[in-house]
Amino acid sequence: MAEDSGLERTEPASSRRIEKAREEGDVPRSRELGTCLLLLAAGVGLWLIGGDLVNQISLMLTNSMQFDRSMAFDLPRLFDLQMAHFIQMLIALAPFAGILIVVALISPALIGGWLFSLQALTPNFERMNPLSGLGRMISMRSLVELVKALSKATVVGFVAFQVMRHHYESIIGLASESSKEGLTHVASLIVMCFISISSGLIIIMAIDVPFQLRSYANKLKMTRQEVIQESKEANGNPQIKAKIRSQQREMARRRMMSKVPTADVVVTNPNHYAVALKYIEGRMSAPIVIAKGADLVAARIRELAEEHHIPLLEAPPLARALYAHAELNSQIPESLYTAVAEVLAYVFQLRAYKENGGMAPTLPEVIEVPEELDPTSPAALNLKKSKMNSVTANAGGLNG
Repeated sequence: MAEDSGLERTEPASSRRIEKAREEGDVPRSRELGTCLLLLAAGVGLWLIGGDLVNQISLMLTNSMQFDRSMAFDLPRLFDLQMAHFIQMLIALAPFAGILIVVALISPALIGGWLFSLQALTPNFERMNPLSGLGRMISMRSLVELVKALSKATVVGFVAFQVMRHHYESIIGLASESSKEGLTHVASLIVMCFISISSGLIIIMAIDVPFQLRSYANKLKMTRQEVIQESKEANGNPQIKAKIRSQQREMARRRMMSKVPTADVVVTNPNHYAVALKYIEGRMSAPIVIAKGADLVAARIRELAEEHHIPLLEAPPLARALYAHAELNSQIPESLYTAVAEVLAYVFQLRAYKENGGMAPTLPEVIEVPEELDPTSPAALNLKKSKMNSVTANAGGLNG
């Protein structure tokens, strides 16, 4: 059951899946939207400029039929005259054609947007397979198209019947009108009927557009396995990324360990924490932490310090504070200057004693550390507890 659920297309299409479909020329389209808008635009265009258009075409045809006898034997002149009339007809039709072109360009942008894909022009020989064609003929999509065609025929027929019935008397009265008045009246009736019938297609368009969008979304749905595979391709295999991060941490740890022999002192807990400090007078404004670690890493830092004769100083509160609040390769916090200064003073005195002899320095017995910086101190624990209670209270207020 788990394997079957992984093969079901239940996940919405990802942005990469949609982008790939667009590259292949696959976008949602509604032929009913384009047809309806184009017919409405044609009807409205005829209603607005139809009278002027008919007058210009009528005048042009009248002029084109009038020419003198000499022109009938002058073919180049006759051709130029007819070409001029043809250009006049194009100019007269230009506004109406412009309306249709604009609507034809805008309608695809309303659903799916404009798209030009060379992949859509690539021959697909699978479509020439008779079995595939038979499958498309009896598919659910074909059934939907059949229902749409029957619905359009029904709507157009019903609207046409209602319009004809409403203007029945006007149509009958055309017989008693003069030729000029009758033609004008017939033209207005035809345009009005055309607009009314085209408006009926708005119902089909309003149903088809959401259907096409939903059908497109369902077609691009992905299985869980596809989502996982796409995530791996986009972001990399999680196992490989984890291995890379592990290697990066190991390299960073090695770089850190390589700096331990240059430290001035290693402050220990003594077993759980170890922090290596370095200070160069005149070049550093404050000591920096060049290595720090806990447990096994701390043990390795202590081993390296002993191998290279780096002084080890047990100061548990200071070690815990440095480990918790000092960043690697950064200066120590200002609040720990005094405590670290005591440590470095002892180390430098010890170094001078080993080089020049004299009186041995006294090891600091107690190194004072601000109580709030020691993670195990009561003040720090109370502060941490109060912060947790505050976060819990805020979360409860948001949930409420």
